[in-house]
Amino acid sequence: AIKQIGKRYSFGAAGMVYWDCSGLTMRAFENAGVSLPHSAAYQYHFGTSISRNNLAPGDLVFFGRGHYISHVGIFIGAGRMVNAPRPGARVKVEGFSSTFGSLAFYGARRI
Repeated sequence: AIKQIGKRYSFGAAGMVYWDCSGLTMRAFENAGVSLPHSAAYQYHFGTSISRNNLAPGDLVFFGRGHYISHVGIFIGAGRMVNAPRPGARVKVEGFSSTFGSLAFYGARRI
């Protein structure tokens, strides 16, 4: 995912020029031999639930509103994550917190 920094966001894209959030995580884990679906909401059902206090580099972090998950990133440590944030933006590393724009932290999974 780090190698994709600077590439453009496009909804529904899964590389190698354009990315959306779950396309980026799907391909990153595919390169590590793990198959994930191209959907943040579906990716949340894989792996083991991890508390915010126990995050480690490589854990998936999910954000949403209510019971709907709409964003995923990869925690990289030191309070940061790599993600494909939104239309008009590029893949980047940014701070990880309890919110992502108007979305609230939903949970984390270790794959």
